[in-house]
Amino acid sequence: MIEIVTAQAADLPEIESLLDARFGPARRNRTAYRLREGVTADAALSFVARDGDRLVGSVQCWPLQLRSVAGAILPLTLLGPVACAADRQGEGIATRLMQAALRAVDAAARAPVLLIGDAPFYGRFGFSAAATAGWMLPGPVDRDRLLLRGLADALPAVAWVEPAGVRRAA
Repeated sequence: MIEIVTAQAADLPEIESLLDARFGPARRNRTAYRLREGVTADAALSFVARDGDRLVGSVQCWPLQLRSVAGAILPLTLLGPVACAADRQGEGIATRLMQAALRAVDAAARAPVLLIGDAPFYGRFGFSAAATAGWMLPGPVDRDRLLLRGLADALPAVAWVEPAGVRRAA
């Protein structure tokens, strides 16, 4: 029986092994990883799926910020990566992990949530690329995969997405 539980520091080696198996070691070259540099995953918003002692899925959330051209800084949460073991695909594990993470995000009032992923999968959770077309990131991104959930009308149309706590000279 699969159990979804809050990720613990002791889970990190298994999470990294799962992510390497699912996305390969080159995953660390992706723009989403640049957004995580120097930032620790938010433990209250990150979950793992376990089948007995075996980790079969994970989702992590990370603090980001959105810097407007006027210099205003607004908090964001980066969701991802979401992964499940290859031999467990099709069992709804990723869906259950998404639901757990988004319930935690909503309960903690940590919206809006940003991710880089497939719109057909994430759209059913309320994610859309409609508000992110003018956002800049520290690397290339497919605009159709830069998805946002929540508060889109309250966010600037042109802004820079960066790790939380980044300080830039004015």
